[in-house]
Order: sequence, then C-alpha cells, then structure tokens
Amino acid sequence: MSSGACVRVLPTSAGWRQVTSSCRRLPAGPSSDPRRGLSSPGSGTVNVFNREMKKRQKNWAASLQDSHQYDYLRDEVSSRVADRIYDVARTFPLALDIGAGKSHIAGHLSKEMVERLFLTDISEASLKQRKLSEIPTHCVLADEEFLPFKENTFDLVVSSLRWVVHVAILSQIHQVLKPDGVFIGAMVGGETLYELRCSLQLAETEREGGFSPHISPYTAVTDLGNLLGQAGFSMLTVDVDDVQVHYPGIMEVMTDLQGMGESNCAWNRRPLLHRDTVLAAAALYKGGGGDGSIPATFQILYMIGWKPHESQAKPAKRGSATVSFVDLSKIGQPSHSHQS
Repeated sequence: MSSGACVRVLPTSAGWRQVTSSCRRLPAGPSSDPRRGLSSPGSGTVNVFNREMKKRQKNWAASLQDSHQYDYLRDEVSSRVADRIYDVARTFPLALDIGAGKSHIAGHLSKEMVERLFLTDISEASLKQRKLSEIPTHCVLADEEFLPFKENTFDLVVSSLRWVVHVAILSQIHQVLKPDGVFIGAMVGGETLYELRCSLQLAETEREGGFSPHISPYTAVTDLGNLLGQAGFSMLTVDVDDVQVHYPGIMEVMTDLQGMGESNCAWNRRPLLHRDTVLAAAALYKGGGGDGSIPATFQILYMIGWKPHESQAKPAKRGSATVSFVDLSKIGQPSHSHQS
C-alpha cells in the first residue's frame, strides 16, 4: 500500500462528516467477579470487556432506523481490507468473516476471489441486515472467542474494523484456518480518538478532581505483531492508516460512536458523564478546521498473518551464510591494479 490521502464529505441528517485519511507502512490478577476472569479456559488472557454489553450495544445500533448512516467508517475500512485480499493471487474456496455485522467486506469481493463465505457475529440484528452479495453466504450467530468450527476448515479468515483483539481471538482464528491459510483483518489502534480522550480527561479532572476511562482501551501497533506471533501466525505484515473525520461538535462524535455500536464496554467504565464535564470537554475540543468543525482521528491497523505450511519460504538457519556483510561494502568499488 503506497502512501496517500483522501477526503470525503458524507452527508447525514445531522449535517455532514468530512473524512480525511493518510497512510504509512510499518515494519512488521483474578477478579472476584467470575465473569471478569479469564477470557477462555487456559488462555491466560484477562477479560477486560463485557461481552454481553457489547452484544447489547451492537443490537441496539442495528435496530436504529438510520443505522446505515453510521456505516461510513466500516465501509471505508472494509474496502481497504478487500484490496489486501485481492493482493493475494489465489482463489479461496471457503472464507470466514468474523464480526461481519452487515457484511461490509463481502460487497467488495467477487465470487471469482471467494467462492463461499461464512458470516459470524454476536449481534443477530446486524446479521439480519446483511448486505446483498454475489458470493453465496451463510450466517452463524457466534462469539469470535468461541468459534463453532472444526480445525483446518477455512482457506481465508477476514475481519473488518475490530475494536478488540487479543491472543484468545487470534488463536481461534489460527485454529480454524487450513495450513497455508491467511488471516487478513483490520482493527482500531491505540491512538484512536486521542482528541476526545484528552478533552474528556482534562475536563473531568478540572470539574470532578479526577478522571475515569470513558473510551475503550485499544491495542498499540507495537504489540500487534507480538500478538499474531503468539497465536502461531507467520510471515506477518502490519500497516497503519490514520483516518480523520471532521464533525460539527463533540456530541456528534459520541452519537456516531453509539450508532456504530462501539461505545465503551470495558468492565471498569464509568456509566455516568456529568453535563458540566461534557460542556467543559466541548470547550476544550475545539480549534479543528477553519469551518468550525472538530477532528476525530481513527488509527486503523491492518494485519496479515499466514498459518505455517511446509511450502512457505523459511529463513535460513543461523550460521549458514556464505557472504559477510563486510563484503557488501566492497561491491561496486574499482579494483586496484598492481604496479609493475
């Protein structure tokens, strides 16, 4: 993916949203509440998020009459995930879309690329509103942490705009992939919504003498490669996009997050946000565009990982090199002629 930028103006009932994106490539203790313990038996992963709350959020968002107006970010990211799928020069007989929602990725794919597609999501309401596609699809209501598929089933697993990813989920994906299968996905990164986060923290500290996490914690790009490696993936690739959306005000930012079904669902979230704190945050969250808009940055992390197979290229064994790096500096230098 080459560096670039794009600007889009998205009309809505509340006004408009302007989307600007820039791209860059990078090298690749137990709680007393049993529901807040480990994510899955033996995984060693602490359950930070309330999965039942996330399910309710997504079902509520899908039930909105104008829910399609909040799909702009998912549609944009899904098209970029599809671009990465097309970069793989092969046809996938059977693919799985995890957290498919309304099947945003399938609309960007052809049946020549993917012959059959399974859609999974924890939200039944979202799956019922899936978009039409030329690819034969099958819907499965399931939690991505406990995929109901046999090992070595799928040739391709995709996921678009995940807000949460950890080793337990990646291990499930790795398990259902066939050897030499590929996982291509996207998720929000650690710098997402830093403008909103800073405004709320400063406002709450000034008005209430301290702050609470009102935005979900996200994965840092520096940790993503380690997570993929721990899950067993090889030949890893990580890309980063910064997508900036301009909104009329802070309330529109929070309203759209609710409409996306991506409100904070961490166990330690504080459900109440005082009116005075919101007004103070709105005053801090200003100075965006010259038209009076305010920016909201979404850091999108794209990941590609392959399930190991004997046909894949492997690094040479340590100590097997026949040329020293010191000799590389001599390449291109004129040879010295001997004086008679």
